[in-house]
Amino acid sequence: MSADTAAAPLAALAADRVDHRFKGLPPDAYGLTVGELAARRRNLFTDGFTTPVLALSAERLAHNLELMETYATRHGLAFAPHGKTSMAPQLFHRQIEHGAWGITLAVPHQVRVAREFGIDRIFLANELVDAAALRWIAAELAGDPDFRFVCYVDSVRGVELMDAALDGGGRPVDVVVELAAGEGARTGVRTEAECAAVADAVAATSTLRLVGVAGYEGEVPDADPERVHAWLRRLTALAVAFDGAGRFKGLDEVVVSAGGSAWFDAVADVFAEIPELSLPVLKLLRSGAYVSHDDGHYRKLTPFTRVPEEGALHPAFRLWAQVVSRPSAEQAFANAGKRDAAYDLDLPLAQVVRRDGVERPADSVEVTGLSDQHAWLRTGPEADLEVGDWLGLGLSHPCTSFDKWQLIPLVEADGTVVDYIRTFF
Repeated sequence: MSADTAAAPLAALAADRVDHRFKGLPPDAYGLTVGELAARRRNLFTDGFTTPVLALSAERLAHNLELMETYATRHGLAFAPHGKTSMAPQLFHRQIEHGAWGITLAVPHQVRVAREFGIDRIFLANELVDAAALRWIAAELAGDPDFRFVCYVDSVRGVELMDAALDGGGRPVDVVVELAAGEGARTGVRTEAECAAVADAVAATSTLRLVGVAGYEGEVPDADPERVHAWLRRLTALAVAFDGAGRFKGLDEVVVSAGGSAWFDAVADVFAEIPELSLPVLKLLRSGAYVSHDDGHYRKLTPFTRVPEEGALHPAFRLWAQVVSRPSAEQAFANAGKRDAAYDLDLPLAQVVRRDGVERPADSVEVTGLSDQHAWLRTGPEADLEVGDWLGLGLSHPCTSFDKWQLIPLVEADGTVVDYIRTFF
């Protein structure tokens, strides 16, 4: 799609009306367009927003986008951040503006969202054997010469199903053989011999084109630096072997792809070792959680803790809830729960208390559990917490934070809301 074609659906987001679909927005904003509300630059704390409300830091988002752009450039990596994290087309385009090659996705619905919003390069980090979805992909390829689509294959049976679903005669669907991260890991071909058999099956079709190899090092069993580096070297050796066997003839480049959010430093290390092949190599990194980062799981796992000289990601989400009950000196309840906060990896972290415009650390306040609409708080002797206080919560796991909110205020440090990020889960 052209930039003009992409602009129309993005503009439609701003033309959408604020109404009951969107949590946390000011009740008196109902009927305004999202663009009109953004133009008013309301303050999150003083201009009518209701709790709970999820806020995305404008400054921290910008920092994270710039940091990963710099990192990928420094290490000679193309970058296709995983869009399943946010499913926010506005953020997809900001990632591309910051140098991303394209967007990685996981399932056909996500591809349809990205295409609706003008994304021209999509890496599907998954097997695709759904006949209806494959026919739709074929139609997109036929209708748009600028559309680049790559997906996994991991079995001869999968290749046969893909070939049967595609008509042939049009542009072939580009595929990469997925190498499994080990026995008992998730998807992927378990042995190099089986990888060759899958590649042979692709070569026997006219509907598919083998363009490289890929995998996900985050599934390496008992992952540590040594095991992850060893598996990544298996992946790159597979690319070398396929190239030596002439499997990539007729291409412009070979795709070698890996990289989640926990081991992208290892990916950078090993991909730098790839020897010269008969064609240029597109070294495609796919990390996605960086865009908002978090205060829990990824704060602990981020490779920047191992390479601090490269920089640091900043957690960009804060969920604001309000204290609604203080039944004892040891207990309080806030009005955000499982419907509002990610809880699949870690519980939210009580970070700050806001009262009468003054913000202070949430000392001696701990989230111990979540009900559907309540956070259970344990309060110690130093906790200064009253009914009505706003409580700022840090979150763990960006993917399940984004998917609980359809419209997320983008907020500057002083509380000014400058935009609204729409998600499509």
